[in-house]
Amino acid sequence: MIKPELPANEAERLHALRTLEILDTSHEERFDRVTRMARRMFGVEISLVSLVDEERQWFKSKQGLEVSETPKEISFCGHAINQDGLFIIPNAIEDERFSNNPLVTDAPNIRFYAGYPLKLRQGINLGTLCLIDSKPKHLSEEDKELLRDLGAMIEQEIRSIQMATLDELTLISNRRGFLTLAEHSQKVCRRKKTSMSVVLFDLNKFKAINDNYGHHEGDFALRQFAEVMGSVFRESDVIGRLGGDEFVVMLSDCTNDGVTIILDRFKEEMDMMNKAIRKPYRIEYSSGVATFSHDAEHSLEEMIALADAAMYETKNDRER
Repeated sequence: MIKPELPANEAERLHALRTLEILDTSHEERFDRVTRMARRMFGVEISLVSLVDEERQWFKSKQGLEVSETPKEISFCGHAINQDGLFIIPNAIEDERFSNNPLVTDAPNIRFYAGYPLKLRQGINLGTLCLIDSKPKHLSEEDKELLRDLGAMIEQEIRSIQMATLDELTLISNRRGFLTLAEHSQKVCRRKKTSMSVVLFDLNKFKAINDNYGHHEGDFALRQFAEVMGSVFRESDVIGRLGGDEFVVMLSDCTNDGVTIILDRFKEEMDMMNKAIRKPYRIEYSSGVATFSHDAEHSLEEMIALADAAMYETKNDRER
């Protein structure tokens, strides 16, 4: 058996998957309808919507299978997400990657597998719509096209979920998406006994940009600010737009000096960006930092509020 390789962008892929807040949710008719259609149209024993998490594949929809998840290291779908096209195994017992896989040698005795990688966006494959049978099979070109069509239906449903956690303007997490990911990060910090910091940003003179240059320029300023955030902060950090001109980031396992270094770099990148865009205004901001130990009992909302208070204290000091 050959274990699936990690995608090159695994951290980004997992971040996108968790932002959706779809893992371990109950079954939904919009997904079950497609897996029922797939099972009937292809005459297979099992059809699944499988989402590949860090160490498991979890089934958002399943027909013909009782279990809700299996380890990622034995999954067929873990292989399928590493390519853009269909991943088809006509007879697993003859494929060295799977011949001694426990899913082949034991129940459900997989022989035939066909998976359509479910894309959230280009390069981000979250899982698959897959077909499984205990008998070898081949798909015709017409069958393959049908599987692609059904997979596209699932992708559309996933994108509709994404809109609930993604800020449409800046394409970073909205408040709901940020809180979901930050909660996961908070749990990791507690488990590893590492500190965490919350930084709140507020754009200065943002109303003046809208009033003097139009809302399209205000939108441009928000997008540019989010873009710099995405380029400066680490993959392990959680960034989001809370609403209006407020942005937030949670940094994990970062010392006070480390936070200062990152914020200094952020300021440098913002200065460079302001020079590059050549606008009649500057995109300026204020920030506040609140740092917490791993055993702090503050809720995420309380942590944000403390960072907010720190930001306004900094603003008041500057105005004195």
